[in-house]
Amino acid sequence: AILNIVDGTNLERNLYLTTQLTELGIPVVIAVNMMDIVKKNGDKINIQELSRQLGCKVVEISALKGTGIMEAANKAVAAASKKTHTPVHEFSQTIPKHEFSGPVEHAIAHIEEAVLHDMPEEQQRWYAIKIFERDEKVLAQLNIPQEKLSHIENDIKAAEDELDDDAESIITNDRYVYIAELIKGCYKKKSAGKLSSSDKIDRIVTNRW
Repeated sequence: AILNIVDGTNLERNLYLTTQLTELGIPVVIAVNMMDIVKKNGDKINIQELSRQLGCKVVEISALKGTGIMEAANKAVAAASKKTHTPVHEFSQTIPKHEFSGPVEHAIAHIEEAVLHDMPEEQQRWYAIKIFERDEKVLAQLNIPQEKLSHIENDIKAAEDELDDDAESIITNDRYVYIAELIKGCYKKKSAGKLSSSDKIDRIVTNRW
């Protein structure tokens, strides 16, 4: 299992990796850290909704105060030891909820069918997305025959033409759009629009002058 620790005060930025982890076919438990700071700021994270949207168990922790850490670790151990016949609602499996735009999903389905049908079903989606992105390491690992590679390349180019962007950027943009929507339904900021202390510091120390 994967225990994915995310910063609750920077949830949107942190969830990009999470969307990739949930596609790996490995049970994921998310620990939202710095919840003491989130609450101190008067902000609210709907943990149940976040869990539902991501398709995996989510727990609150504070590394500074030492709260929730053992619970998070125990949840990860439990997720790793669950058998596949355990009901999905208990998060025995992490099933990615995110779907990409139509042309991308069409290409991913073709890729899975063409070259990944012999692979365990839960791993196929992650590999298909990596092939769509033309990930060099994954392509080298799979050693796909040239004829099939040409067929796949046609599917990828068709999606690129339809969406008017390169494959890697399409995947990146789709992830951020999904995360923004997810945050909208899960994260309520008390001071929406106001800069956090971290943002105020960044405006000085990362200023181009």
